[in-house]
Formats: sequence, structure tokens, C-alpha cells
Amino acid sequence: MADAIEPAGVKFNLEYAPALESTSIVKIDAEYGLFIGGKFVEPKSGETFATVSPSTEETLARISSASAADVDRAVKAARKAQTEIWGPMSGRDRAKYLFRIARQLQERAREFAVLETIDGGKPIRESRDVDVPLAAAHFFYHAGWADKLEYAFPDRRIAPKGVVGQIIPWNFPLLMLAWKVAPALATGNTVVLKPAETTSLTALLFAQLLQDIDLPPGVVNIVTGAGATGSALVEHKDVDKLAFTGSTSVGKQIQRSAAARGVPLTLELGGKAAHIVFEDAALDQAVEGVINGIYFNQGHVCCAGSRLLVQESIAESFVDRLKNRLATVRVGNPLDKNTDVGAINSAEQLGRITELVAAGVAEGAELYQPECSLPDRGYWFRPTIFTNVQQSHRIAREEIFGPVLSVLTFRTPEEAVAKANDTQYGLSAGIWTEKGSKILWMANELDAGVVWANTFNQFDAASPFGGYKESGFGREGGLQGLAPYVSLSSPKRGSR
Repeated sequence: MADAIEPAGVKFNLEYAPALESTSIVKIDAEYGLFIGGKFVEPKSGETFATVSPSTEETLARISSASAADVDRAVKAARKAQTEIWGPMSGRDRAKYLFRIARQLQERAREFAVLETIDGGKPIRESRDVDVPLAAAHFFYHAGWADKLEYAFPDRRIAPKGVVGQIIPWNFPLLMLAWKVAPALATGNTVVLKPAETTSLTALLFAQLLQDIDLPPGVVNIVTGAGATGSALVEHKDVDKLAFTGSTSVGKQIQRSAAARGVPLTLELGGKAAHIVFEDAALDQAVEGVINGIYFNQGHVCCAGSRLLVQESIAESFVDRLKNRLATVRVGNPLDKNTDVGAINSAEQLGRITELVAAGVAEGAELYQPECSLPDRGYWFRPTIFTNVQQSHRIAREEIFGPVLSVLTFRTPEEAVAKANDTQYGLSAGIWTEKGSKILWMANELDAGVVWANTFNQFDAASPFGGYKESGFGREGGLQGLAPYVSLSSPKRGSR
């Protein structure tokens, strides 16, 4: 049989030939203005910054840096649109715009996916198969709610918050935009959105999409910039609600500011998710789940499964399987459809990953990295496994946001729960076992907002997502994700 496949003396080359996604569908402008009041405008400060491709280190475009005066312009445009157009508009008519957005995202899916990969460094496979389809799904889903809010909140008077300030991270630029913009618009709010400074291009392409569907001016405004722009939005006195996804340290600063002014806030922050693998699990399936949960997204997901808790009786064999599988993972050009692990988003993030991995080695953990060649230019890091990890090690406690997995062991389910919960975070977890009763018990005991069973990193627009402890508060997606964007009161006596 083997001879029929590979004749004696003949060796086949089993390497994948490059399968590069064409970039011809994407047009990147040399410079981008701010999107305020339905138009692209120049920043008052005249300041711009470069956005760089993390896989090549090439400058892609100059992006406008919004000052406090620019943010004020955007908030005023949002207030005017909310008061005069979007707020008074019927839910049925708002739904039509959301449906148009969703359909345009589907029709232009390849354009958005390629741009997301060029600007962010993630593999085209992830942008194409996960990010863009899910973004469209969120707009479809929330379009369905726009004229049915009385069913979401029965026997209550429902009113939009007003003008919503939203700040999103670099790891899922388009998807995080959809998670925040879709429920805000469905409930009658208008938006001022600040994307991450390293990944602004798909948000700006989204602004062009909004022009194409004739969304009323000022309903969505996009202000680009770094920390000062975000601070100006957070501190603006005419913003009625804030939503932030990003680092825990910045989230705490925003929480202090919002609390001092009594501004409603939702936060989705860091995570240190655990895969919990029991001896009765389907081990090959669990290996794929672990690989998918931490490496195929470069560990750039706040719910990435960066800790592996494996039952002691199978720990050695499971780690061997994991290492063998990791040796087949392909690192390289994110536009290659064969690539599993793309580029790290920025030099700053690469430096943090490198520093934490060095700390893991210094603390006595055992490092494993498969042999693989990395491109000469760009920001890259080899997929990494640490064994002999202790709960006190930094790599077991701090969010690395890179393709780095820490392996710990346990003997009993109770010990697994104790170790999984021994973290400041509480965003997500994954359980691998064939016993349904064990899954239900573990899910009830784990301090995690989302628990997956025999899978990992599966999302649906109808399912709420969020965490506990220092992973933030509030939910995004599903019916529960609508609540932060509305003000509820009891109906007048005798009204329906």
C-alpha cells in the first residue's frame, strides 16, 4: 500500500505550495480623515500617524489623529442625529438600515477580510471564515430586534440612552465594531466609535460602507487616534453611555472616570481562560480544541485558552500529542490560505510576549517551541508550550496575548476548579470530557462568563458574551446585550 503511494526511491514533497489571497480587491488610500456627520473630514489639529502592516512593517496609510475638539465635533453630530433623526425613527425603519449594513458586509466580505489581514496580521482564514461572517451576523441579528424591543423588555417603557461612546481593541477590529455598533443602533442610540490606532482601516472602510447605504449623517461617527483620543471620548460630558473592550488597566481607568460622573458603562477586559482536559476526553479532539483556542488566533483573543489544566493520569501523553500537532502548525504570511499563525499585531505587543516568555524560563518552567522558520521582516513569535508551570508563575497568571500555552496538572475535578478559578480573570473556560454530568457541575463551579464543552471559541450573535472579576461586567450579544443600551421605566398606570 505504501509502495503504491510512494514508490521505492521516490520522495514526495509534502510542503504546501503558497496559496496567496489576492490583494487587488482592496484599495488603501494614502491618507484617511475622521468620519464625522456622514463625511470624512480633516482633523482640526492636522496631526496624523502611520498604520503599519505587522507582517511586512510597511506603512499602509496615514491616519488622522482626533483631538478633543474633533471628538466634540463627533459627539455633537451624534447628538443632533439622535435627537432629530435616529431616536424618533421607528424600529422598523432602523431595522432596514441594519439589514443593509449586514448585506453589504456579506457582499463585500472578501474586501473586508483581506484588509483585516493586511492591517492586523491575522491569517486570512480567520478573517474570512470567522471575523467577517460573525460581524454580518450581529447586524442581521440586531436588525431583527430593532422593532421588537417591547418583547425583549415586556411591560416596560423603553428609551435609548442617547449618544454612546465606544472604544474597541486591535484583536478583532471589525467584529468588535459589530458587537458594539449593532445593539446601539438597534435600540435607537447614535455612536462615536474609536478603533485601536494599530487597526483602524476596516473601521474606516466600514464608514465608507455607511455612506454607500445612505445611513443618516451623524448616526455613526468614527474618530481615530491613540490614548488621548480615547480619553477625550471617555471624559466628554455629553456622552450618555460608554462601552470599552481592551486591557484591564485601561478599563479600570475608564471605570473610575465613568463612576465619578455617573455614566453607564460596560467593560470587556482581559482573560486567562483554562482548557480543562479530563482523562475520559476524546483526546485528539481536545488537542485540536487547544490548538485552535490559543495558536490559530495567535493568542490574540481575550478568551484565548492560554492555560491548559490536564488530568495527571494523561498529562504526559497529552502533552506529547500536543507537541506533535504543534510541529505541523504553519507560521508565516497571513495572506497565505495555508497559514495557521500569522504576525503579531505590533512591535510593542511582540515585546510584551517576549518579556513574559523570558520570565517563564527564568521562573523555572520548561519551554518547548517547534522548529519553524520565521519571515525576515515583520513581527513574529514561535508557537510556545510551557510545562512544569506553577500557579505562581507570571505566565500562569498574566494575560500574554500571544501564542503561548502554560500547562498545569490536576488530579480531581475539585482541584481543577480551584486551579481554574485561581486567577484575577473570569472570562471563559473550556471543559473536555465525555460525561455530561461533569460538564454541568464544572460549568456551575467555574468563575467564567462563558463555558464551552468539548469545543472552544465558538460564538453566536444570539448568545451573550462577557465575564466576571477583572474580566469586566455587562454582556454583549443576545437579548442580554441590548439592556445596557436602553433606559427602562415602569409604564404609566393604565397604559399598555
